[in-house]
Amino acid sequence: MLDRKFIIDNIDAVKLNCERRFVEADVARFVTLENERKNLQQELEQLQAETNSIAKQIAKAADNNERESKKELGRKIREKSDSIRSKLESLETEIDSVQRTIPNMTHPDAPIGSDDHSNKPIANGKTSLPTYDFKPLDHVELGEYLDLIDFESGARVAGAGFYFLKNDAVLLELALQQYAVEILIDAGFTPTTTPDLARNSILQGTGYIPRGNETQIYSIDGTDLSLVATAEIPLGGLLTNQTVDVEQLPLRYCGISHCFRTEAGAAGRASRGLYRVHQFTKVEMFAFTLPEQSESIHQEMLQLECKIFDGLGIPYQVVDTATGDLGGPAFRKFDLEAWMPGRGIKGEYGEVTSTSNCTDYQARRLNARYKIKGEKGTKFLHTLNGTAIAISRALIAIMELYQKEDKSIEIPKALQKYIGKEIITANNKNK
Repeated sequence: MLDRKFIIDNIDAVKLNCERRFVEADVARFVTLENERKNLQQELEQLQAETNSIAKQIAKAADNNERESKKELGRKIREKSDSIRSKLESLETEIDSVQRTIPNMTHPDAPIGSDDHSNKPIANGKTSLPTYDFKPLDHVELGEYLDLIDFESGARVAGAGFYFLKNDAVLLELALQQYAVEILIDAGFTPTTTPDLARNSILQGTGYIPRGNETQIYSIDGTDLSLVATAEIPLGGLLTNQTVDVEQLPLRYCGISHCFRTEAGAAGRASRGLYRVHQFTKVEMFAFTLPEQSESIHQEMLQLECKIFDGLGIPYQVVDTATGDLGGPAFRKFDLEAWMPGRGIKGEYGEVTSTSNCTDYQARRLNARYKIKGEKGTKFLHTLNGTAIAISRALIAIMELYQKEDKSIEIPKALQKYIGKEIITANNKNK
């Protein structure tokens, strides 16, 4: 969340930022409540000073009558202090609730707009868009023909939006994980597998809403646990209420996790098949950094995403995400959108990765700090996250881009060593 003093000192800028991000946050209410809290805190401190003074006077009282009179005055002051503490506790809860609705500030270069239609393409990958002398199929048709994806059984077992990967699709998933993890290890990331569950306080700390009408999270009834939507959540929780030495920074993690999302409201052909599903596997990048490191590491994560998809021979465009399409914690976000021939009538770009610089917004909520030797106090870390591979969407791009007229699928050269074959056909689909 934003620092309270920063909000008070920059009211107009914070209000304008909310408008540009199309977020309804009652900044004026926050200011009113915070000023009230400050006044009550000052009053409480004055009463505490009076209590201390009276305690000294009682000790020096000349007689019992004076002593009892001072004690009675002390009791009244304590009662008033208790009342103020109760008010402060209620105020603190309301202030925190309003404060958490205020989004992070936004990078000045981020395009202004209400949704992803305002995202700004800024670069293209090394691979050119393909041409076909036949009508390309989408991944659903290819998956059915080659017996790679079973949506019908997935729906029967768990409901719409679930699926079984089969045969060489399973090998592709494992190969994509290994491929991405090897690149990230070479770049200095510590590989991890993360819990599929996290406490709701960790979800809230990373900026996710575990319950309520707008949630995309599956919560576990009767517990304070929810299924994670991304490894960003448990990786962010690694340093909750922790302080690290400055010499340890930056800390880079690579997390492999299942991701669970309700995808409420998702519909239409653009969401067909694997594009919007309730469960998928993802390899995620996460970093804790010094404030002065976060922008350069944000670029590093973006370049790693580009390296991964260039290595797979998948054409993509990089987009600078518009203010209205940013998540609450993100200061700036870049997306990679891969070309998917089966998406739309003539093919379309579809998001496959994103990387966000969240500055100290998540760290304040998680109380993740660092300390500098020889200096008093601690400071908040910066956090960053980025998708290395979201398996379901990478599968879409590979299946559709590498398809042949006979419905076989060529395996990208970067993955062939993991799978042990060069092409997926109907004849060798389970060999």
